[in-house]
Amino acid sequence: MTSTILYPVIALSALGLLAAVVLYLVAQRFRVFEDPRIDEVEEALPGANCGGCGYAGCRNFAEALVNSESFEGLYCPVGGNETMEAVARILGRESTAKEPQVAVLRCNGSCEYRPKINQYDGVSSCAVASALYGGDTGCQYGCLGLGDCVEVCTFDALHMDPVTGLPVVDDDKCTACGACVKACPRNLFELRKRWKGNKKIYVACMNEDKGGIARKNCSVACIGCAKCFKVCPYEAITMNNNLAFIDSYKCKLCRKCVLECPTASILEIGFPPRKEKTSEGVGEARIEKEKTKGTDA
Repeated sequence: MTSTILYPVIALSALGLLAAVVLYLVAQRFRVFEDPRIDEVEEALPGANCGGCGYAGCRNFAEALVNSESFEGLYCPVGGNETMEAVARILGRESTAKEPQVAVLRCNGSCEYRPKINQYDGVSSCAVASALYGGDTGCQYGCLGLGDCVEVCTFDALHMDPVTGLPVVDDDKCTACGACVKACPRNLFELRKRWKGNKKIYVACMNEDKGGIARKNCSVACIGCAKCFKVCPYEAITMNNNLAFIDSYKCKLCRKCVLECPTASILEIGFPPRKEKTSEGVGEARIEKEKTKGTDA
């Protein structure tokens, strides 16, 4: 009776031992070595897992940093230069400082300037609405106002303005992770150089229609007149497809272009009110804006 029980026990024990040996050998044969520095680098990262670096999460980014020969093309927008310097110390490399950026919305077509011509009654998503039709205004380039950008922002740096119907960026909270840039189906968000005092000068329009059509659909649309291009002393403005663009890294914030714009499509934000007289080249929209904007343009 004892042997009847003992033999199966011994057999099962032998099989278990054999399986353990096989598993051990397989594990040794196919084991993947992981550089211990990956854990150190991940610890130095902010842990936001926002994807702003271009990788799925901080762990993946840490692996890329450790396995790369240089930091070219690798940057954590949330942690900024301080974080990259810490990573460089861990890996014994040098990091190149990068100028901070902030997201801006290149559309100023609020309900006041861009009246609605129809009513959208579908899914509350910019991506869906953009795929279905041109929008509820005459401008097919402007913001749809359904808040996809707000939904993807993990830093609470975006909210919808109930008055204008446009998303507003909180510069103090924005980390330039680029989530809003990727989420907007009309490519209205841009990462621009962050100036001291959150100063900004940029063309808040993406309408590529010719002047008359653009102005008809939105009173503050860029009409491609090139007046700003001609007056810029720093060659910071370019014209393409009836649309002006200001390079934030060439711009010196002289604000000459702002006064020349006849439709007030160039926004100046973070500056004190102008004391000098408004030039004759400023359109009615700019004159009205100057009266009410204060320091926020």
